[in-house]
This record gives sequence, structure tokens and C-alpha cells, in this order.
Amino acid sequence: MTLKIGVIGTGAIGREHIKRITQTLAGGKIVAVTDVNQESAKQAVEQFNLDATVYPDDKSLVAADNVDAVFVTSWGPAHEASVLETIAAGKYVFCEKPLATTAEGCLRIVEAEKKHGKRLVQVGFMRRYDSSYVQLKEVIENKEIGEPLMIRAAHRNPTVDENYTTDMAAVDTLVHEIDALHWLIDDDYKSVQVTFPRKTKHALPHLQDPQIFNIETMNGVAISVEVFVNCQYGYDIQCEVIGEEGIAKLPEVPSVVMRKGGNLSAGILQDWKKRFMDAYDKELQDFMDSIKETGEPNGPTAWDGYIAAVTTDACVKAQQSGEKEAIELQEKPALYKKSITELQTQ
Repeated sequence: MTLKIGVIGTGAIGREHIKRITQTLAGGKIVAVTDVNQESAKQAVEQFNLDATVYPDDKSLVAADNVDAVFVTSWGPAHEASVLETIAAGKYVFCEKPLATTAEGCLRIVEAEKKHGKRLVQVGFMRRYDSSYVQLKEVIENKEIGEPLMIRAAHRNPTVDENYTTDMAAVDTLVHEIDALHWLIDDDYKSVQVTFPRKTKHALPHLQDPQIFNIETMNGVAISVEVFVNCQYGYDIQCEVIGEEGIAKLPEVPSVVMRKGGNLSAGILQDWKKRFMDAYDKELQDFMDSIKETGEPNGPTAWDGYIAAVTTDACVKAQQSGEKEAIELQEKPALYKKSITELQTQ
């Protein structure tokens, strides 16, 4: 079975995913594309030599009889409408983050999926497919360090462009840690407080950088995440979980070690795409494989998208208030309760 895919949004990430489906992965075929810039959609068809129809808008693409699944890789504020349209058509959808730009929008998607009666949505939180995070998850689940007590994490970029604002540290950068850490320890968030250390001279006047997000979970795990987007030296993702009986740390990215000029050195990545290239491949392959095998996508759910939206909203509020802000979720619907424990406690 070949999954016939329509792509909404043919910008950078949309073309990256088209390239994966056509050149790297197995089991999928791009049969339809659309973009608000129709010329971009036509160029994508030519660039990848696709046997695909260019549709004038997302609605007509979703309605196409030969489209089984939809990739939503358009501008963030347009995601919600496209995802809802796809659910209404009873088709599968892979949506890059954000699922919606508001928690209310995410809930509308959750409600639409509940009404449909089965999972159709997967959100593009790719870190769950990164081999380093998978290894760390296995250590935690196997209780090799006992119960987690604290987490120290960091998300560092060498630089950001002038359009990057203080709130984007939460909604565009920290959002990846929000999903990954929630997944790692399987524990909902309770509150967040933000502190601003001394500002780096490399940050533009409108941007507060670095920032530290102090998050508490429902089970009392204390999480500290540093977001530093003008660190200068490279793209660096760190995560250390401190447990009752030991400490587990995210492996360093492999790099050639050199002895030269009296120095022992190893390279540090400069590009986030290279850091998570394999994870992007694996998440899309899993999306296609799980649909074929189980009839539902297996990755991050619409509920995970909702958790991320509620948490980032609280983080932005905490940035502005300087106070500890509550992170309050609605009750988790049965559709998203996969574990035996969760199902038994319904």
C-alpha cells in the first residue's frame, strides 16, 4: 500500500518533507500540492519532478479523491483551519508545530478528532524520534536511575535573526523541550516561572537573552531549561535527568576529534537541521508505517499539541509577570489514553 500524500505549504520545511518522501523514505507518494503562493507550488512540482496536481487552496486539495493523508507545512496561523478540514474529510494529517496558535484552537482540533472517533493527527515534534532522546527515554522507563527528581536542559543557538522576539524563546524554541521533557518523564506540568540573567551583548535591544524557565511537574520534578539563542559557539542541545539512584545525560553528537596545534578538539554543529535530520526521516516513516499497520498514526497527538500550547501560553505570561504561573490542562480524553494505567483510571 502506498500512502498518497497532499502537501499544504511548499516553503522550506514543505520541500524538505517532499524531498524525504520522494528520495529517502518508502511507502508514500506526493500526489498533490498547494501554497498561497501558487508559483511556489508549481516550482516544487518541477524541482522534484512530481506527478502531482497543483491545487488552488487547501480545501480543494483535502477534498481530492486520491489524497489519503495531508502534510500541513504552511504558515503557523493557517494550521488549524487545514487540520480541521482534513479531519472533517476523515483523512490523516501530519502537522508541523504549532498544531494551532492558541490552546483554544488545539482544543477545537481535539474535539473534532474525538467526534471522528479515532486518531488522525500527528504533530511534528521530531525529538521523540532522535536516537539520543530514545536512549534517554529507555534509561528512565527502565528505572536505571530511579525516579526522576530534577532535569537540567539547555537549548542554545549561535545566533537568531532580527525578527526573533523575547516571547519566541517560549513559543518557537522552548516548545521542543516542552514536548520532549513531558514525553521523557510522562508527567504533566504544574507551573512555570521565568528568570532573566544578565543580558548578553550579542542580543539585539528588543530581545532578552538568555532566559531560564523553571518548571514544576505534577509529581514534583523540578525542571530548569536555559534558552540562549545568541550563544555564538554553535547549536547545542543538552538534557540531564537527575534521579534517585543516578544521573542520565543526553549523549553528545558524534564528531571527529582532532589533535592539532597543541589542541585536542571536536566540532560543534552550527545547524539545527543537521542535528535532527535522522529524526525527521524517522518521524515521517513512522507516520506512514503506523497508518498502514494500525490505522492510526503513532506519534505525538493532537493532545500533545494542546499541552504544548497551554504550556507556552503560561511561559509567555510568566515572562511578562515575573511570577510563577499555573499550567492548567483540561481532563485528558479517553481517545489519547494509551497506557493500561490510564485506561484503568477512566
